[in-house]
Amino acid sequence: MKAIIPAAGLGTRFLPATKCTPKEMLPVLDKPVIQYVVEEALEPEEVTDAIIVTSPNKPELLSYFQPDTALEQLLRARGKAGCADGVARAGSLPVDFRFQYRPNGLGHAIRSAADAVAGEPFLVLLGDYVVPARDICGRMLEVSAAHGGASVVAVAPCAPEEVSRYGVIAGECLDAPAGGLEPGAVWRVSGLVEKPAPEDAPSNLYLVGRYLLSPLVMDLLEDQAPGAGGEVQLTDAMARSLEREAMYAVVVDPLSGYDTGTPSGWIATNALMAASDPRFSDGFWEAVDARGGLKR
Repeated sequence: MKAIIPAAGLGTRFLPATKCTPKEMLPVLDKPVIQYVVEEALEPEEVTDAIIVTSPNKPELLSYFQPDTALEQLLRARGKAGCADGVARAGSLPVDFRFQYRPNGLGHAIRSAADAVAGEPFLVLLGDYVVPARDICGRMLEVSAAHGGASVVAVAPCAPEEVSRYGVIAGECLDAPAGGLEPGAVWRVSGLVEKPAPEDAPSNLYLVGRYLLSPLVMDLLEDQAPGAGGEVQLTDAMARSLEREAMYAVVVDPLSGYDTGTPSGWIATNALMAASDPRFSDGFWEAVDARGGLKR
């Protein structure tokens, strides 16, 4: 099985920083965002490769995942074995690339990797969402196996007034009729609605950017008409697939991941992960305290 990671966007929210540095290469602690996503994608034993769909204008992504033995040797000669191991790790990950030559939506980006999945189920992980525990993909695979290999999406509850920011599901909870909003609950999906008004939303369960999709979804993307924003939307093809096959959703804790897609989200991710990582926490709090602590 392959995992597709879309990373072709312009990163306009981060300009001018992303004028020369792809958004996906911005660091969270000691690694770029994209490496966290790649490592998460490769966590399940079923996944053999990560396919990054990017723009030809982002050569930095290709360079980052290439071996650099000269740098490794230099670092080891200077006694920086830990740094050398990190460089070696990035260069050894099984990553391949496909290109989206013009911006035309998430669905178009996913379709750009159709040859890589070759008619098999595939994972999609959005490239600006970091899941430190790396457990969502494994849970989706378990739910899929329990339902005959069906497509599965990860969802999380949000406040009802926030549904207009997301794609949300319609459906029926199969194993937790008291509400079905707790982590681990499984839903059978009957519909997908992109950014509904609160009064029109079929639920408050939103798509968190982790998908396990059947080959049918990839096939439907080939002739998917443009949708919201005049672009090819993945959710439109997923909605069409419901006419022919089942889809399920597994609820995850909304705090299990970090959204780095905005400057404020990226800053918060760095702060929260630094505060909880034993490699950085002492130095982080010392630096904060030296500036008089955190105030709001």
